[in-house]
Amino acid sequence: MTMVNSGAMYRAVTWEVLRRGINPSATGEVIALLSEVDWGCLVRDGQTVMQVGDVEPTMKQLKADEVNGAVSLIAAIPEVRELLVQKQREFLTKGDLVMEGRDIGTVVFPDTPYKVFVTASEEVRRQRRAAEGAEDAVEERDKLDSQRKASPLRVAEGAVVVDSSELAIDEVVAQVKDELIQLGWKE
Repeated sequence: MTMVNSGAMYRAVTWEVLRRGINPSATGEVIALLSEVDWGCLVRDGQTVMQVGDVEPTMKQLKADEVNGAVSLIAAIPEVRELLVQKQREFLTKGDLVMEGRDIGTVVFPDTPYKVFVTASEEVRRQRRAAEGAEDAVEERDKLDSQRKASPLRVAEGAVVVDSSELAIDEVVAQVKDELIQLGWKE
């Protein structure tokens, strides 16, 4: 089974925009960059790895504060979303997958019967991001992502909502697995 972190894809585009010195608000320059770079999504050891041209940015680079601060601007550009949604859908050709992201159940795979929306309080999410070494304006990013015109953040119709605020990761996995089994998923 392949695990796809769709957010890393948006972060990779943002990372390249910043690396090239492009202002994330310069939509035309960002759109032009999309056709200049080969955006690869590789699978290695069941995990996706982003390839930007011939460079594979690390998760540390993709989670850098400057990327955190700009990723919602880049993710709001419809042409960026169109490119990355196409790449996300291509993962179906690689077999079974689990994909996480803010629009997977609403836009990327709206017809899947297996939709789970995992959430946590803003404070818990902020603490978790800090434990990863990142300062993140969680509520501001949620607001921007919820209000964008292209693929806004929202709970998909028919999705099971799991609040992970008081749960350890193994408890979240167990609860999600139980919910998926109730929806008819077979291991």
